Amino acid sequence: MSSERSSVKELAAVKGTHDILPGEVEVWQAVEASVVGMFGRYGYRELRAPVIEHTELFEKSTGETTDVVQKEMYTFIDKGGRSITLRPEYTPSVARAIVEHRLDLLGTPMRYFYIGPMFRYDKPQKGRYRQFHQIDIEVFGEKDPAIDAEIIEMADSMLVSLGVTGTETLVNSVGCRACRPAFSQALREAAGGVKDGLCGDCRRKMETNPLRIFDCKVEACREQAKVFPQITGFLCPECRDHFAGVRRYLDLYGVAYRVEPNLVRGLDYYTKTAFEVVRLDAGQQNAVLGGGRYDDMMKDFGGPDVCGIGFACGLERLIALVSVKPSPRRFVYVVHSGEAARAKAVELARIFRRGGVETLVEFAGRGFKSQFGRAAKLGAAWVLVVGEDEVAKGEFLLKDMATGTQTSGKAEDLLSSLQRPG
Repeated sequence: MSSERSSVKELAAVKGTHDILPGEVEVWQAVEASVVGMFGRYGYRELRAPVIEHTELFEKSTGETTDVVQKEMYTFIDKGGRSITLRPEYTPSVARAIVEHRLDLLGTPMRYFYIGPMFRYDKPQKGRYRQFHQIDIEVFGEKDPAIDAEIIEMADSMLVSLGVTGTETLVNSVGCRACRPAFSQALREAAGGVKDGLCGDCRRKMETNPLRIFDCKVEACREQAKVFPQITGFLCPECRDHFAGVRRYLDLYGVAYRVEPNLVRGLDYYTKTAFEVVRLDAGQQNAVLGGGRYDDMMKDFGGPDVCGIGFACGLERLIALVSVKPSPRRFVYVVHSGEAARAKAVELARIFRRGGVETLVEFAGRGFKSQFGRAAKLGAAWVLVVGEDEVAKGEFLLKDMATGTQTSGKAEDLLSSLQRPG
């Protein structure tokens, strides 16, 4: 018995991953279809990048001092001796694709969306996995603050359309390379004054990247950070004007928001606009989605000087919040008895499927009564009866399981009745 249990344990899903099973996956599909439709209405097109990239891509873009690079990346040496990383986020891959394929020269709007798995070695907890799934959108080549506001408005509309309530939108500016150094130095000095009250991780961040202190989840560090200098007092004229423009357009869109001076993003490449949508009743793990602007990333890759902005939304957390209910499956269950009927059932299933009707034929050798019970248990909308008499006449019985109505006819006529709306 112990060896059997050991064997089962060895075959369990890897810690921090999870299966999305039938019954659950339909909700995922409904949510994905809803957001893809919305992104399309805003002019976004899908881009699919590889799951693996050269490690250098994330070290260069995400930032060598970030927790993602230092602690969370799944990195390995492949058989060619190259350092490869499972993507922890999507933005660097897209920036790489734009540079590699010179998408900036096509003349079409660089508005993209992506849906797929990401990988981070993090402590698994409710709503957080080591393989998780994200919805991302990004816009490249548009500097106007109006696009920042439109993206935030689109995120707000996406959540409303999915029935997510009880959220608040937070916005901030994290400055740029011209004004952030002075802010970082002021933070470093302020943190140094309360160094003994900070956790070891924040003491390290104080030297490498003091803005990351605002990301700390340790309550004592969060309390200390409340009295630290705020970025809004250090913004250069360009960043100040840009942030004022974002707020002006948010007001025009009618999006409710709150300026949160301590809001920063956990990655080094962000500039100017940063934003999050958070749950008001979810404690520390309250972020629903987040994003911001990154105007220097493409240039840092050695590519064109093209700015970017976007947001990412974790699907696992989103799925837990939505009130979307997928449409119930409506399918035909074919009951049959005898070899001739079985062959005809296979033929009819092929006709119905090609006509766009979901059709299920099982080959378990059950009797008619047992097959009808099976159809009811599976929730079939209709049962198509194929017996010896039906095969001989070339006409078959179709029963509506909800109303009990029965219709006889040739396969083509029955198919036409199912294809009619209503």
